[in-house]
Amino acid sequence: MIPVGFSYRRASTVDEAVGLLGEYGDEGKLLAGGHSLLPLMKLRLAAPEVLVDIAPLADLRYVRTDGDTVAIGALSRYHDLHHDEVLRQHAPLLAHVAGAIGDPQVRHRGTIGGSLAHADAAADLPAALLASDGVLVAQGPGGRREIPAGEFFLDPFTTALQPDELLVEIRVPGQDGVGWAFEKFTRRSIDWAIVGVAVLGQSVGLINMAGTPIRATRVEEALAGGANPAEAAELAAEGTSPPDEPHASAAYRQHLARVLTGRALERAAGRVPAGL
Repeated sequence: MIPVGFSYRRASTVDEAVGLLGEYGDEGKLLAGGHSLLPLMKLRLAAPEVLVDIAPLADLRYVRTDGDTVAIGALSRYHDLHHDEVLRQHAPLLAHVAGAIGDPQVRHRGTIGGSLAHADAAADLPAALLASDGVLVAQGPGGRREIPAGEFFLDPFTTALQPDELLVEIRVPGQDGVGWAFEKFTRRSIDWAIVGVAVLGQSVGLINMAGTPIRATRVEEALAGGANPAEAAELAAEGTSPPDEPHASAAYRQHLARVLTGRALERAAGRVPAGL
């Protein structure tokens, strides 16, 4: 299907992009990698009057350390994150997850900021960011503000970003020496996960187990109370509300959540080697 007509504006700076968002309000949408927005436009599930292209903002494409924190530019592409030596050393969970998304075409164009701002509960990176206790940095007319990942995902495809704000940076505590693992189950390797699990230490993020990306709080509480991985994993579906679909019922997803969480916790604990 062909999208409805729209106007196109190309931003050359972050300030210009923020100004354009303020000018067009709800009628404007940001275009980065395009892998989330363009399919919706082709299906006419989204019909913005103006596209603000921020792909030229190369200064939002970086990975660097800032003390004990790793800072990631919001326009960093999945392929670059997967191969970035700083990220692989200091935040290996995110580096690994970035390399497990979709196919090479998606990984060479999709951006971490676009994925997080789209807030799809079936996406990989939001769950990994939740498990990493990440912080998202937004820039608007009044300057920058930090939003903890746990407060960022509000409702399905809805975030704490204001209409005139641009996601510019993602910050995560360094993961040096912390066990991590990522598990997901898909019908095909390029598909959205039916269920996925991201583990960092005793923090657990779940994919496609609710209307928003969520943490497996009951699992985390059990681990903090001394439960072993197998015992804690049995609680992975507690408090979740996974979609109930013909190809994967809610009950099936809850079963997968328990199985994959057990595997991920075992791997993160070092019982099974976890590599990139």
